[in-house]
Amino acid sequence: MTTTAPSYLADTHTGLPLPGDAEFAGPAEERRYRKQRLAAALRLFGKYGFGEGISGHISVRDPEFPETFWVNPFGVSFKRVTVGDLIRVDSEGVVVEGRHKVNPSAFVIHSAIHELSPGAEAAAHGHTAHSRALGSLGRLLEPIDQESAAFYGKQVLYGDYEGPSVAVEMGREIAEKLGDNRAILLRYHGLITVGGSLEEAVHWFFTYNSCAEVQLLALAAGTPENMSHEQATAAGDGFGDAQLGRFSFQLLWDEIVHEQPDLLDE
Repeated sequence: MTTTAPSYLADTHTGLPLPGDAEFAGPAEERRYRKQRLAAALRLFGKYGFGEGISGHISVRDPEFPETFWVNPFGVSFKRVTVGDLIRVDSEGVVVEGRHKVNPSAFVIHSAIHELSPGAEAAAHGHTAHSRALGSLGRLLEPIDQESAAFYGKQVLYGDYEGPSVAVEMGREIAEKLGDNRAILLRYHGLITVGGSLEEAVHWFFTYNSCAEVQLLALAAGTPENMSHEQATAAGDGFGDAQLGRFSFQLLWDEIVHEQPDLLDE
């Protein structure tokens, strides 16, 4: 017997009416698209308080020259960065496009991730209060709600802190530890999330950070009860869907471009 899905369910993995991926006429059009969303992501980091002085960076591969990546420049506030401020960096740390300098930590971390994780089109890193607090406990997210289940079996803790990440060897260690996971929590440091698109990587960062806050609140109030393996797997299948992650960023894009259209200045 064949059954048809209810009319209110869309023909997607989640049943949600999610649009497909954007299509481009060529690499120049896709490059502009990625740069605009990178600038928007950085402004969102600023808006939601993810800035910590010079720390924090988001990167995305160049669509035509994938051995290089676009990233925010050193010394430009998340709240002020524009498309025109972004820089393109090669595998040796040379700025091949753009007028600013590269943050050494941005180079050693992001270059290694992009080299060792072919599926990581983008990576987001920040020193948020909740990720630092959770990392200080040496604990990863536990499946105590639907959102945290997006990271069930897809996160790892890096505890080998040796100071600020400015050595190439440390960047490679972090990237190797990350493997094919979605997130790596750096003890005494912060959080890195990756994705098959910039939209995914940034959405996972926002979600992980909010889940860290929920977990810390729950631990302060009592002893939270984790989902079962079956429950966490089912929740993660929906809330961890890549297409949902991409579309969820679109809502943030609409929000920040409406509020701060100058971010698109080239």
